[in-house]
Amino acid sequence: MKKIIECVPNFSEGRDDTIIQAIAEAIRSVEGIKLLHIDAGRAANRTVITFVGAPEAVVEAAFRGIQKAANLIDMRQHTGEHPCIGATDVCPLVPISGVTMADVVEYSKQLAARVGDPLSIPVFLYEKSATLPQRRNLATIRSGGYECFKEKMALPEWKPDFGPSIFNQKTGATVIGARDFLIAYNVNLATKSVEIARKIAQNIRESGFFTILPNGEKQHRAGLLKSVKAIGWYIEEYGCAQVSMNLTNINVTAVHEAFEACRKIAQTYGVAVTGSELIGLMPKRVMTEAGLFYLKKEGKNPIAPPSGIGVSEAELVKAAVDGLGLNDLKDFNPKERIIEYLL
Repeated sequence: MKKIIECVPNFSEGRDDTIIQAIAEAIRSVEGIKLLHIDAGRAANRTVITFVGAPEAVVEAAFRGIQKAANLIDMRQHTGEHPCIGATDVCPLVPISGVTMADVVEYSKQLAARVGDPLSIPVFLYEKSATLPQRRNLATIRSGGYECFKEKMALPEWKPDFGPSIFNQKTGATVIGARDFLIAYNVNLATKSVEIARKIAQNIRESGFFTILPNGEKQHRAGLLKSVKAIGWYIEEYGCAQVSMNLTNINVTAVHEAFEACRKIAQTYGVAVTGSELIGLMPKRVMTEAGLFYLKKEGKNPIAPPSGIGVSEAELVKAAVDGLGLNDLKDFNPKERIIEYLL
């Protein structure tokens, strides 16, 4: 089986197309790399680039992308809705075929070593590559954001895995690691209220939230959905608040389950859900499973209709696009957003 790794670096620039294209060209310059998608968000001021290739080529392409971002992005001037700590905020490597997760962990360490001292960027290993339990979770590493990271790195427990122990104010820090497939996904609300978006996020994310009891004690309440991280924010370019999620295990919580949970909780606040937005790419089965769900919700029997012929894949995908409202903010083309179609 051919060895293939996916890489999904997140760069802290979503407004300057010249910079975004320069980073993309640096990645494309490596032979054997296929760049699948570029997703730039102006309000978040963040670009997610997805590419695949043989492990050695992916490591080289990721390094060139991180190097170009370090040259072109100045974190001292950065503003945006999305939490971040560096020009290349996070760079995950994902096994696709012919490689184990253990293999990808080693490749992530090779990349981190190349980025650290040569580029003078503090690098933290996360997820499957983490060297300490508290570094597995990206949100924990990124807690406090760029503005607080200089003080954070002064603590012994936050010494970087690679690179200088002194915070690089221009480039910030970078998080690198091997992880399972993740879906970045936003649900659009018919409100501008960030407070409502945050309350919905608190209710659905696995980590839940804390409430203060009458006696002043904190009480933790778990969220509804396992393997889901969520925050609420307002996106000016869309004129609406969103619940922004990372679905870290689609075998545990499917995209359509997350969407329906947001819709149900939003109703309790008197707010409608208008649709949703995919960031990056998703596997085909996510769409076909959602399509089955929404056809059944309409009272149809997609497995055995009267004709005795099953519903086609294209019909399932269309049902998913309609049910999830993926055309709400901009046109959604499945041929450009489903990994298998691109590969």
